[in-house]
Amino acid sequence: MLMEEGLKDAGAIASAISADLYGARILKRNIEDDPQNFTRFFLLKRPGVKPIRSTDAEWKTSLVFRTRNTPGALFRCLSAFALRDISLTKIESRPLRGKPWEYLFYLDFLGRADDPAAEKALGHLAELADFLRVLGTYPRAV
Repeated sequence: MLMEEGLKDAGAIASAISADLYGARILKRNIEDDPQNFTRFFLLKRPGVKPIRSTDAEWKTSLVFRTRNTPGALFRCLSAFALRDISLTKIESRPLRGKPWEYLFYLDFLGRADDPAAEKALGHLAELADFLRVLGTYPRAV
């Protein structure tokens, strides 16, 4: 998409095959910090920049958060979405490197991060979580 649209102020993380296929220049190879790392691909943008594609298609948002290892903590975090009828499509936990019994939770939900209900859910989650980062909002694959 970057190559097709001729974007000069954007970059992508992709395979060398993709670079060859689309005529892109590879700026840095082997950027992973762990050889067992598997990358999901996101369209990233600066805050305030309109999405590259603006259609009526459904959107998905991905985020990562951390909460204390206490009974009910994850339930309370997820309730931020349930209370607003926001559909979750994925949640997975990954151990926090170097911190036993601490986990990062990766979550996908249907909708845009700037939808009013999602903004409220994210605000609620921010109050409960020790760490929260929205990774991106992107058109949902059909």
